[in-house]
Amino acid sequence: MSEKLQKVLARVGLGSRRYMEEVIAAGRVSVNGRVAQVGERIEPGDELRIDGRKVQFQIEDEIRRRVLIYYKPEGEICSRNDPEQRPTVFDKLPSITNDRWVMVGRLDINSTGLLLFTNDGELANRLMHPSNEIEREYAVRVMGEVTPQIRNNMLRGVVLDDGPAKFESFSEIGGDGINRWYQVVVKEGRNREVRRIFESQGLKVSRLLRTRYGTVILPRELRTGRWMELDRADIDNLTKSVELKPRQGTGLFGMAKRRTERMQEKPMAARRGGFLRQQRRDNEDEGQQAKPAFNRERRENPNGHTHRRQDNAQTGYAQREPRQNSGYAQRDSRPENFGNKGSYGQRDTRDEQAPRKPFGVNKGFKKF
Repeated sequence: MSEKLQKVLARVGLGSRRYMEEVIAAGRVSVNGRVAQVGERIEPGDELRIDGRKVQFQIEDEIRRRVLIYYKPEGEICSRNDPEQRPTVFDKLPSITNDRWVMVGRLDINSTGLLLFTNDGELANRLMHPSNEIEREYAVRVMGEVTPQIRNNMLRGVVLDDGPAKFESFSEIGGDGINRWYQVVVKEGRNREVRRIFESQGLKVSRLLRTRYGTVILPRELRTGRWMELDRADIDNLTKSVELKPRQGTGLFGMAKRRTERMQEKPMAARRGGFLRQQRRDNEDEGQQAKPAFNRERRENPNGHTHRRQDNAQTGYAQREPRQNSGYAQRDSRPENFGNKGSYGQRDTRDEQAPRKPFGVNKGFKKF
């Protein structure tokens, strides 16, 4: 039982497979004391080192196969790191020892719904590869009228920038007015494919929610921003759909299994939407807090802001002119000895013969 060296290093989390191939080609990796070569296979019990440091690893068939489902909210991006410091879908996932989560498919920042994560890279690749034709089901809210002709066009296929695309199925599921909900199914995972198919017919997608990926359906008890782990039966159904053999160690066990059972019996409280919706609510709250202050000013000035300025021009500003002959003007005619013994702020001359009070004595001081 062996596995390619660059695949083992990538799964440990040291970098992508292509980057690990460059590291191996640079002579930085050794197996059992000798410099490794790109494409070399490694077996359990071999000593693996990179830059002289020992790396603990396991062969993929010996690792417990795990799959998470995550309800992605709006505002989170499908990336491990973001230069703009936006929240990512990896921020809330549980840590995994000596392994890493691989995301299955993507959703854009404005889309919500089901995301799959697994520690089995081969399973993730097969689920995403177009040749396996894994179905993705979406609930879509569309702004505009979908006529029978438009529906037939999207089912037969439309031409996009990166080639033809179509819906495998299309059905109406509710809504009224200009916004209606539809359920669509595609077998590819191209970037913004569902939105672009509707846009090719002059329609705009206002909401998009992924409800199914292959054999996995978004459960009702899962709330936005939450995750849960699949049991062995669900994972085996998923691996069979991509013709991948099951493993002995698969799915939930111990505390994780009991936590999922409790979640199904008593679902978590729903969250109020995603990051973008919360931003909009915060902006609305700020606007409502600023609005009463404006109304209070108008109540104090019922004639309006413009009239108040005109009244001030006739009253307040005109009243300032006589002040030139009052105290403000007198500041310019200060005596030459101002600050020493002038009339303004002049203090009484201290009597040097008078007894001085001890320091700290105060009329209001009380002894405790």
